[in-house]
Amino acid sequence: MTGTTRSSSGLDDRRKRLLFRCWHRGTREMDLILGRFADSEIGNLSEPELAELERLLEVNDPDLYAAITGDKVLPADVTGALFARIKAFPIADGSA
Repeated sequence: MTGTTRSSSGLDDRRKRLLFRCWHRGTREMDLILGRFADSEIGNLSEPELAELERLLEVNDPDLYAAITGDKVLPADVTGALFARIKAFPIADGSA
């Protein structure tokens, strides 16, 4: 997977698919935001959090990016505690 630092080894099929989808969004910005979050957290997400992540991945990139940056509000049925964690997650990798 482009950019990923996490192996999908040891993950169940659902988590493997989600990890792949987080790194292959269509825009580099969303790949970095969701991909880095998934690299760090995918193995620890609960079933409800996985379901929330799946709902978030259905949102198109411009709308999701705008929601993450605070320029747009998504419907409440899409966002929850996981979305707040994604928004707060540090996206810089420290290599700059």
